[in-house]
Amino acid sequence: MNSMEQKLAATAERLGLQPEQMPRHIAVIMDGNGRWAQQQGLPRYEGHGQGARTAEMISLRCVDLGIQSVTLYVFSTENWRRPQEEVDALMHLYSAYLVSIRGTLIDNNVRFVHLGRMEGLPLAVQEALLGTMEVTRDNTGMVLAMALNYSGRAEIVDATQAIAEKVQRGELRAEEIDERVVSQHLYTKGLPDPDLLIRTADELRVSNFLLWQISYSEFFVTETLWPDFDASDLEKAILAYAERNRRFGAIDTGSKSQG
Repeated sequence: MNSMEQKLAATAERLGLQPEQMPRHIAVIMDGNGRWAQQQGLPRYEGHGQGARTAEMISLRCVDLGIQSVTLYVFSTENWRRPQEEVDALMHLYSAYLVSIRGTLIDNNVRFVHLGRMEGLPLAVQEALLGTMEVTRDNTGMVLAMALNYSGRAEIVDATQAIAEKVQRGELRAEEIDERVVSQHLYTKGLPDPDLLIRTADELRVSNFLLWQISYSEFFVTETLWPDFDASDLEKAILAYAERNRRFGAIDTGSKSQG
């Protein structure tokens, strides 16, 4: 049993669960940064700064809990429509943040990956993303995926184009295309699908996030704004997940609900 499995088993025991009841991959839609700032009488960018600190704290907590993968929805392709001042502030925050967390990621054996399109991002953000991926590429612990300039539909389009090019070159036959082939061409190649999707600020949408991958994810929605989300909220989400009956389309004859 490796250290991650030991941490997961210890967490499960502490929470009164079996290890198989624990999520291995947690995805998070981090909503409410702007609203949090407004409630505090602060400019919106201050909310994003606090949200970044929460993201780091929650990611490190997931390391302690033995979670294998965490995916954070940071900036969607639709977010470019926000006021230019806010977008510029976010890009500056991302480029600085990605550099500042490198030591922490290395110290905690976390491998960082980027989900989304590099093109369209400012050069400083691209360099920060590539640099952080490079310095953590040999880490063997938790995978932290950042969905930045991300779109679920764009991801599927990009995968489809890559597959079509292989077919055109004769590297792949059309009849060989199945779910496994599609998954291997997504941004999340090599990552398991999320078991648990957390969304804060009481929003009830998937917002173009991991459309292929969350087909059977369990959702946990909380009124808590992302900057206020803490370790206890994370454990509430995990406990809620553990109570779910994951049938993956099959019928559990022992369940009261067989919908």
